[in-house]
Amino acid sequence: MASGEWPARGRVATLAGMTNTFPRRGVFLGLMLLPAALAVRAVRAQAPAPVQLFKVVSPRDEVIVGVDAVQLGAGTGPAVERLAAQLAAKGQLTLWQYASHKDAGGALVQAPLKQIVVFRNELLRIEPYATPLPIQPMK
Repeated sequence: MASGEWPARGRVATLAGMTNTFPRRGVFLGLMLLPAALAVRAVRAQAPAPVQLFKVVSPRDEVIVGVDAVQLGAGTGPAVERLAAQLAAKGQLTLWQYASHKDAGGALVQAPLKQIVVFRNELLRIEPYATPLPIQPMK
């Protein structure tokens, strides 16, 4: 094949004696950085969230609410059980309703929308709510 021509269909052009080390370097660097990435992820998972989100489900609708650690109280049980116990004991709780919207930078976040009151009801269900979006603190 002459210089500057494309190889014929079905043939693969190879350069004898030359090796491409770039993919090996990329894999090597990726493997070296993997423990650091996992450590950062573990630290992020261990840090307690300032606001925990819950889904309050009734026969009529569903609402996402945020509860901070102070309002949730100290305890050894799961957070959802502590919230349910507080609601059962007090009869009503004032919570922040959360919704997804864009922040000033244009990124999608979970942010407080308005304060609502949740009343104790036999048909009410409270579930932990997981979101991939960053959660903004309460106002």
